[in-house]
Amino acid sequence: MKGGNHIMQEQQELIIRPYEVTDFPAIHQLNEQEGWSNLVANHVQTKAAWQGSNLAVVAEQDGQLVGCLRALTDGAVTLYVCELIIEKSRRGTGIGGKLMQHVHDLHPGTRMELLASSTSRTYYETKKFRAFYGFRKTYEE
Repeated sequence: MKGGNHIMQEQQELIIRPYEVTDFPAIHQLNEQEGWSNLVANHVQTKAAWQGSNLAVVAEQDGQLVGCLRALTDGAVTLYVCELIIEKSRRGTGIGGKLMQHVHDLHPGTRMELLASSTSRTYYETKKFRAFYGFRKTYEE
């Protein structure tokens, strides 16, 4: 702040592009910041998941990775969002919505599905997602 006036930094345009292996350290850091301890602890598997997903994109702004979305799709019926994470200081700026719209635009005939936590539930409801009942099981269970 200078002389009572706020100095505003102009943000660069948001760039959405395909995931590259060199993006993983920044994604790992976002997982750490979010407290997604399972993805952090199992970083080798998490990196393999990013590399093996048929739909994985990142958002860049001001020269840094500010969000990412990893999904799986058959291209015809289902587009399943596995992970969506936005850097905390950039939340509420529309990045998450732009990432979801981008991947849905690539496969417009699909229905987008995802699992939400109790803290992210209201976000998805504002995006017109409807709740549905699902199950989860690991191999060991």
